[in-house]
Amino acid sequence: MQAHQRESDPWLVGAAITLVVLGLLNLISTGKSTDAVRHALFAAVGLGAMYAISRLRPSNLRRFGWTLFAASVVLLAAVPLIGVATKGAQRWLDFGLFTVQPSELAKLALVLVPAAILAGGYTLGRFAATLLISSVPIGLVALQPDLSTAVVLASTVILMLILARVPLLPLLPLFALGIASLPLAVLFLRPYQLERIHVFLSSNADPQGSGWAALQADIAIGSGGWFGLGREPFYDLRAEYLPESEHDLAFASLVYGWGLFAGLAVVIATMVIVWRAALAARTARTREAALVAAGIGGLFGVQAVVSIAQSLSLLPHTGMPIPLFSYGGTAAILGFVAIGLVLAIRRDGVTRPLWATESRRRRLPRGVSAGAVTVTAMLLVLSVFAWQLQSGRGVEFRAMSDRQMERCIRLPAERGLILDRNGEPLAYNVPEYAVAVVARMFDRDDGPVRAQLAALLGVTPEQLAATLETGGEELEVALGRVTPEQARRIVDAQIPWVLVYPTGRRHYPDGASTASILGHVGLADPQDMERWPHLALGSRVGKAGLEKQYDALLRGTDGKQCMYVAPSGRLVATGERVDPVRGHDLRLHLDKGMQQLATDALTDAVRTSGGDMGAAIVMDARTGAVLTLASVPGFDNNLYGPPVDTVALAAQTEGPGPGRMLNHAAQSAAPPGSVFKIVVAAANAKYNVLSPDAVLAGGAAYTYGGHTFANWQPMGPNSLIGALQWSDNVYFYQLADLLGPERIAATATELGVGEESGIDLPGESVGFLGTPENVASIGGTWYPGSTLLMGIGQGTVSATPVQLARWTSGIATGSTVTPQLAAAYGPDALPIPTAEPRRLSFADQLGPVRAGMRASAAAGTAGQLATLPVAAGAKTGTAEDPSAPGKGLNAWFSAVVPFDAPEIVVSVLVRGGGFGSATSGPVAKKLLERYLAQPRAVPDR
Repeated sequence: MQAHQRESDPWLVGAAITLVVLGLLNLISTGKSTDAVRHALFAAVGLGAMYAISRLRPSNLRRFGWTLFAASVVLLAAVPLIGVATKGAQRWLDFGLFTVQPSELAKLALVLVPAAILAGGYTLGRFAATLLISSVPIGLVALQPDLSTAVVLASTVILMLILARVPLLPLLPLFALGIASLPLAVLFLRPYQLERIHVFLSSNADPQGSGWAALQADIAIGSGGWFGLGREPFYDLRAEYLPESEHDLAFASLVYGWGLFAGLAVVIATMVIVWRAALAARTARTREAALVAAGIGGLFGVQAVVSIAQSLSLLPHTGMPIPLFSYGGTAAILGFVAIGLVLAIRRDGVTRPLWATESRRRRLPRGVSAGAVTVTAMLLVLSVFAWQLQSGRGVEFRAMSDRQMERCIRLPAERGLILDRNGEPLAYNVPEYAVAVVARMFDRDDGPVRAQLAALLGVTPEQLAATLETGGEELEVALGRVTPEQARRIVDAQIPWVLVYPTGRRHYPDGASTASILGHVGLADPQDMERWPHLALGSRVGKAGLEKQYDALLRGTDGKQCMYVAPSGRLVATGERVDPVRGHDLRLHLDKGMQQLATDALTDAVRTSGGDMGAAIVMDARTGAVLTLASVPGFDNNLYGPPVDTVALAAQTEGPGPGRMLNHAAQSAAPPGSVFKIVVAAANAKYNVLSPDAVLAGGAAYTYGGHTFANWQPMGPNSLIGALQWSDNVYFYQLADLLGPERIAATATELGVGEESGIDLPGESVGFLGTPENVASIGGTWYPGSTLLMGIGQGTVSATPVQLARWTSGIATGSTVTPQLAAAYGPDALPIPTAEPRRLSFADQLGPVRAGMRASAAAGTAGQLATLPVAAGAKTGTAEDPSAPGKGLNAWFSAVVPFDAPEIVVSVLVRGGGFGSATSGPVAKKLLERYLAQPRAVPDR
């Protein structure tokens, strides 16, 4: 009984059966049940052949080897004549009930025949005979062409030469010839073989083309984890994406379905076969038997290493199977035959050890133990590499595995409304819906369903059929746009694979009055995709104005309807559905009625004065809340759709004059003229270079450095208050000279001149605040008179009405605020944070400046405000501007009420409008009257 146990090798047989079982598990998990049954039958035949061969005496190895060699050569010779071609190569012979791959016979034959020839020891004749005889099947396989198998056959012969202790000197020319012939091999490669090599060598192979197999193998191993995905729903669909999952990439497929534990089982089983074959070689009674056992172990090990390495993309995809594990009848049967030969050799060595004809050292093949160690080490390294692939990029590959088998249709979210401070809509969605079908899932041959849908759409069944045909292979086919009532009826009908969603077309009821504030929406372009990386193709986003500034709040979150799709594009089943989430409504501080009043008043002022552009801002002096931001001329943002009315839009934007698309209150800067004098006066309050009570000489002009600087009208001597009340240029020429440009600029910067105000509107202009230093930096010259011109807001100073409102309110209250249009969002009106007012460093010294502003509004250049029911403070300005039409005078006006506790600031500009008090003053007064006529509340911060 003990002797019988020693004859058999349960470890070897168990490892072989383990590989077969793992191969069956792989086939079952990928849905190839028929192939699994065939593989099991081949394995059963192979087990029978293994048992029969295991009874073979070693003395019959030579005869068996030559018989197998002859059969393989005959069959290989028949392949070009009657073989079955696949992918440009003829490798199989079809015998009806089964097919045979003769190259698998040649693998085993080139272990047996060289062993038989070289068993008698090395001679040059035996060496040459081995090479000559082996070249026949190798050449026939290469002609199929099956280059990878030819390389394996050649490697097997070299392995046998090394094991047979052939001296290294004759082998060196053989190695050199092999290396030298590698470039020439390219001439004999087929296109698909060259493509495989290119994919391996290139880092930028097309993952949808030549790099598909390598990518899918990485996905399979990387996302398989320790236990695989085979028990998850739709795994059979997931497995369809891995090509050659039963053969070339069987190892990757097994890890995909059953996890890295199963992959390690393949590695361990292979190592067991290699080591048990090596042990059989050490116990063999004859040198030929030892060579055969060692060669079989090496053949198993080399094929496994190459196959696993190609699954890990460490070698080109060569189509190398793992014996017994990969699907294939010929390979399975011959794998068991090889195992049977090892068992026969072991059995003979164990039962007849005293019959050995040669010394153990002479019988033992060269490097058999070192070879087994090398194969083991390589298999372990490959296992570690697979584990690193999972641990390092497992999450990424799992996401890719999920994503590639899904195709999702975007369900657009409804965009939020934009409302004024009283809840009046400024932007809303057109009540219009799009209807589409999932083309490959909708049953277009179902007459009643098609007729029902056609009736709901208001078209004939024939028209609907024609529309469906135009969709081609698209996943989604748009059927048209419908009214809300039609959309409701289609949804209630619950017709499978019919989608209804809002078109997203935007409407702006106030048109040009609010267009430059609200902006418009449009289809996302590459810049939008860069700004919002998760945007879906075809998304509608804010392109300008508040629509762009608050796009993330307004846009909402798109939903999706996903389908599971096979690699061929065939829809398999319904996937996840995520309903869209409507965007938030955005409530503004803007007063719609006051905005329209400002637009109408500006339009009239521009028309009657001969100007070409007007702008006005009404802002809460305490918080920065913007109640009005009017700009003329305007444009109709409804033309942007989508779709865009390109003809009407072109007609609206063509022609001379200022850009209609700009909000001139925030995006157009001009010389501010005398409204800048309160900034110069504030600089004097900060640096105290001249007492505000000091009286300076007046006149019609001021001479400085040989140049004459005019006053707007002759005046007598003035103190600071009088100079502000009547806008005395001569006083401010002298004050600017005393202060110097740096002090004026430092104060102006603190008041927000020459920098962004922070208003929540894209594309704000910063204007310009010149100093000797920055003027020189742009190639200009600061002349002595430049400081004087700076003192009256001319020359190197330009500003926007928004900036004017900031410095006016800053001087009136002692703190600068950040203008803000948006107030709150969402159903709960969550407040949008507003920057806290920033107190000026010289706030406590501004009394004389405020007194001058009050005097101007009571009985000065802004005296028209004296009739208001509350006290006002103001400053007027008439600025020379060569770019302005007419006489080149810009009309400015800025006022604050009530002046004893400022609540509101109004700043107006009419470019080319002439005198500020005459043209812009009436606009400002109308807005102040409107504000004062309505109930006023304490602002929320």
